[in-house]
Formats: sequence, structure tokens, C-alpha cells
Amino acid sequence: MKIDILAEGLAFPEGPVALADGSVLVVEIAAGRLTRVRPDGRREVVADVGGGPNGAAIGPDGACYVCDGGGYEWHRHEDGTLHPGLQPAGYAGGRIVRVDLASGEARTLYTHSDKAPLKGPNDLVFDADGGLWFSDLGKRRARDMDHGAICWARADGSECREVIHPMTTPNGVGLSPDGRRLYVAETGPGRLWAFDIAGPDHIARAPDSPAPHGGTLVAGLPGYRMFDSLAVEADGRICVATLHDGGITVVSPSGDAVEHVPMPDRFATNLCFGGAGMRTAFVTLSSTGRLAAVAWPRPGLPPNFHHRDGL
Repeated sequence: MKIDILAEGLAFPEGPVALADGSVLVVEIAAGRLTRVRPDGRREVVADVGGGPNGAAIGPDGACYVCDGGGYEWHRHEDGTLHPGLQPAGYAGGRIVRVDLASGEARTLYTHSDKAPLKGPNDLVFDADGGLWFSDLGKRRARDMDHGAICWARADGSECREVIHPMTTPNGVGLSPDGRRLYVAETGPGRLWAFDIAGPDHIARAPDSPAPHGGTLVAGLPGYRMFDSLAVEADGRICVATLHDGGITVVSPSGDAVEHVPMPDRFATNLCFGGAGMRTAFVTLSSTGRLAAVAWPRPGLPPNFHHRDGL
């Protein structure tokens, strides 16, 4: 596939969001900011979020909602690549932030669910009713790490509920085209799970699931490869950014068909679909600080509230 580099010099970009005017929002985790990349490559800082902004999505009110994981220790290598590490000194917890795209105002909506403080919110997706599903990956420390969770929240800041727990480093989240299944990628184990949505804020446990959280295993990867964030195609295939082998792993809903699309970065961390016919994949090549555009062979699924940014 032909890969065009739209922007370079980004501080570990993640969370791409395609906007109506052809520009793409990305978070720069290592810089704590939300940035807009114009079609001609120009960059504009939309908001200084602080901490460690990660996933992003447009909500029902046209604002951008951001998972802020509280940051990382950062490691710059001899080849110039940048990688995240353990929980940083001065870590103050995770949060969900609403960013007004016109003014740049960043307002914290949640620092806790109904069960626990948010540790490392990572990725998010809105359902058709405006409910916000997000992963809390947790944080790693030198001798221990957090159990992860999936939460559901209202966009107005009034309610945040833990729905799935425990998980091992839950990261990418996405919805099936009919909105009835929630997909969750676990980073460390390299596993993709599916959960049947039984209502606006709860999940139906799969009756034959051996997993503590009750999910259905869709796919897993052999070897030392890890799953990061994900996007869904219009036909229901799940495209998961894959670490260490540097690419996008495409999985059918049944888990039978697996395809790998290589990318020029071992830390291809996330993607979204946009452009004419939703046939362009915008991929964050994080360790080298780049945003790429890839002509995709199939159309992506438009997220709920796609192009409601109004800018």
C-alpha cells in the first residue's frame, strides 16, 4: 500500500480523528497537547491538555473528548525513536477531558468511576445514544501494575460506571457496525475480545466464556506482538494497530481471517478512517513522530457523530 506522510516531528502522536475539512486531530502524548494537522501538513495546537492525552473522539456536542492517562516516563533511543515507559514521577492520576475545538478550553469530566479512581484512560468510542465507552489500561510501575477496566460514561459529566473488570492492559475499543458488540484489544497479551452490549451501560456475559470478565475471544497473536488501538471497517472487520511488528492487523468478526498491513514504524499505535468514501486510513507512527495517510482497500465505518466538529 502507498503510505503518505502528512506530518513529522510530533511528540508520540496517538488518537487520530478525521474532521470534516480534511484535517486530522492527533494527541501528542509526550507533549500533553491536542494538535490539528491540516491537509497541507500545517500544524496547530488546539489545546494544552497536560498529563498524557491518548485516545480522542468527537462527541454528540461536537467537542473532542480525550482519554488522559496521566503520562509516562519517556525513553529516547540512539536511533531517535521515542518510547513510553513506567508511571512517571509526579503522576496525578487519569481523567476524561472535554476539549472545545473552537476555544481550546480543556475541562476535566471524570477522575473516578463509581468503583475506583481512573488510572490510565487510553481509548474511547461513542455509541449512537451518546454514551462513552472507554478503556482504562492502568499504569505500570517497577514492581507491580494495575488491573485494567472498561467504563461507560455520560458525555455531560454526570455519571461514569465501571462495566468490565478485570482486564490485562485493555487498550483499543470499538463498536460493531450494528452497535451491538464492543471490541476491546488487550495490549500485553495481544488479544482481541468481543462483548455483547445488553443495554446503554452494561454487558451480557458470554455463557461459555472462561475469562473472568466474560468476554468472547476473537483473536490472539503468536510471538512477541502487542495490540494497541483499533478502528472498524464498514463490513465489520476490526483493524488493530500492532506493536513491535509495526503494522495493522485486520481481523474478521469471527476471528477466522487475519491480515497484516506493515507500517514503517514498530510503534504503529492507532488509526482512524476518513476522506472520500472513508477509504483513507490515518495511522499514527508514534515512535518516529509521524502521521501517515494510507489508501485503504475497503471503506471504514464512520464513527457516531463523525463530522460533527463544525470547524
